[in-house]
Amino acid sequence: MTTQDGQPLIHARGLVKRFGELVAVDAIDFDLQRGEAFGFLGPNGAGKTSTMRMIGCVSPVSEGTLRVFDLDPAEDGVEIRARLGVVPQEDSLDLELTVRENIIVYGRYFGLARSVLKQRADELLDFVELTERAKDRVEPLSGGMKRRLTIARSLVNEPEVLLLDEPTTGLDPQARHVVWDRLYRLKRQGVTLLLTTHYMDEAEQLCDRLVVMDKGKIVAEGSPRELIERYSTREVVELRFADDDGRPEDFSEWTDGLVSRVEPLPDRVLLYTDDGDAASHGLHERGLVPESILVRRSTLEDVFLHLTGRSLIE
Repeated sequence: MTTQDGQPLIHARGLVKRFGELVAVDAIDFDLQRGEAFGFLGPNGAGKTSTMRMIGCVSPVSEGTLRVFDLDPAEDGVEIRARLGVVPQEDSLDLELTVRENIIVYGRYFGLARSVLKQRADELLDFVELTERAKDRVEPLSGGMKRRLTIARSLVNEPEVLLLDEPTTGLDPQARHVVWDRLYRLKRQGVTLLLTTHYMDEAEQLCDRLVVMDKGKIVAEGSPRELIERYSTREVVELRFADDDGRPEDFSEWTDGLVSRVEPLPDRVLLYTDDGDAASHGLHERGLVPESILVRRSTLEDVFLHLTGRSLIE
């Protein structure tokens, strides 16, 4: 699960990134092990992209320790970048080239022979289901197709670690699931993934382990299931009210003894409990009648609300 000399693929201790007076990344610690899918989960501005840019050797470390493949990004950036695949937050495809040409031209930056690139381009286009669009220009492709092409292009150098910055932001649900499927296949093939996201379901789908970031700091770390078990309850009851008149100001008298915690939000009230049906029945017996009641399992969003008191997507 580590590099040959026993070190993690990526090792960070007290990692800091400053932009003038702004501290974008505030003394974070983490390790990435070989073969795992590791995620940074947090809202926009949490410091996720700044961390990825330091790992990708395109932004210098302000303070702390960062080792990538047991190499120093400040001294060994060229060697590190040759062993990374990068899917940036914004697609940087050449719109004037064809789909296939985008992969081949990008591969030339790594010094790969044209004969090797042609074969690899065909294999990668097949993997992301773009073979039929190989000779088409990039510009008219859908957002989901462009994202899949960017992922294919990032794999041309057979990277040891694939960095994915918000891999499905802006995609419709169907396109997101297609991208998830391809990333899940890469994970099963043993590719090490490091991704940032503000989508809770994405983190739960893809990540073996993740850290929750807020305001430049890591506020929690673990597997999705561990984080939910540690910071939430098995189920959540969502209450919605038709108007403020029907919504109590104080829920303690209605929920005392029924739930572990109450989280009032502007549009709904969340009740944390291990038995949502029993809590709902208890509320009904006590005479509280909201417009709707939804019982669901806890998610990483509930974890984030508990840790920071605010929503992941703002």
